[in-house]
Amino acid sequence: MTTDSKSLFLGFLSLALCLGASAQSSTFNVRDYAATGAGAQFDTAAIQKTINDCAAHGGGIVRFPAGVYLTKSIFLSNNITLQLDDGAVIKAAPNPDDWGDPAIALIHARGVTNVGLEGKGVVDGDGSLWWPPVLEAKRANRPYTRRRPRLVIFSGCRNVHVRGVTLRNSPMFHLVPMDCENVLIDNISILAPADSPNTDAIDPSVCHHVRISHCLIDVGDDNVAIKSAHPWRGGGMGCDDIVISDCTFLHGHGVSIGSETMGGVTNLLVERCSFKDTIHGIRIKTSRAKGGLIDGAVYRDLSMKDVRWPINIACYYPKLPAEDSAQPITATTPVYRNIHFVNLTATSPDSAGFIVGLPEKFISGISLQNVTIHAPRGLTVRNTDDLKLTHVNIKTETGEPLLTNNAHVEILIAP
Repeated sequence: MTTDSKSLFLGFLSLALCLGASAQSSTFNVRDYAATGAGAQFDTAAIQKTINDCAAHGGGIVRFPAGVYLTKSIFLSNNITLQLDDGAVIKAAPNPDDWGDPAIALIHARGVTNVGLEGKGVVDGDGSLWWPPVLEAKRANRPYTRRRPRLVIFSGCRNVHVRGVTLRNSPMFHLVPMDCENVLIDNISILAPADSPNTDAIDPSVCHHVRISHCLIDVGDDNVAIKSAHPWRGGGMGCDDIVISDCTFLHGHGVSIGSETMGGVTNLLVERCSFKDTIHGIRIKTSRAKGGLIDGAVYRDLSMKDVRWPINIACYYPKLPAEDSAQPITATTPVYRNIHFVNLTATSPDSAGFIVGLPEKFISGISLQNVTIHAPRGLTVRNTDDLKLTHVNIKTETGEPLLTNNAHVEILIAP
């Protein structure tokens, strides 16, 4: 076992032990604290009282039997797991004015340990009233300034688990572990309309030891977005040891790194995932103002169907310029290296995608092995050093399979 995988294993072993301990803890039923579950009045006070009483007794399970629990923001404490029974729905206030502070999520945990959300129930952000003005602003090409809340935020937490539940229709991002360590997200569904704006599903932001597995995600923006706006506390790469496996991604923008990468990203593995009707498959996005080091990402055993751009790695965001000139290298110049694709099959209605570095800082150390892409147009490769292709077959309707400019490509074994 490598040092990195050993670190990841020990992190999840610690988490598993904590979860096992919590399973033996006391259960506090929100109905015993006067939550109605009728969906006609706010149950916020009753829910929060249940959480607080559970915490005062050392923690345990806060149980939601079947019912609709209309609520404003609620706050978790150490050693608390919310358990949503089948048929239970935690539902956000339908009126945006009832949310209160938009910086606070519907379910919010800050600086706590051994915390989670599990069960067969639903957390519903009821975002339908939030989205139309955002879409209208985009159509009019004008900014939208009202801040939108997230659905679930874990901030500065350790030993986080989210299992089994469905998250849906957040006004903005659905699930945001931020500055967290030891995060397990397993067998959940995250759902929002394909045209719902900025409804990212899972956004690990400056996190260590994260596993996302067996999830079904169908949303209007990034299916997973790994963000690293600053270094890890005490130094080191902002995001380290993240595994995304056995997930199904339907509508959305694929699995992304960025656009914030200033803190750095390392030791990422994405494996055995399927993509259908997403905008991107694998995407790495940032800009000269928000870039950092991305070193060590492996994408393997992936299948993509009708994905517009299966591979989109670019040191530009939000738009990729047709041409550019070199600029001075700074502390936020993007640096991409050691990125590997193994066993990928894809069909695209547009193109195979892009691998585009900066004229002042080339992308280096990228490899594609056993990759087959069917697309109308080929893979654009620009400002890239040391791209190695082994058994790569890009089948196009028009033009060359590789569209290179200022790039060094080595074909080790042809298809």
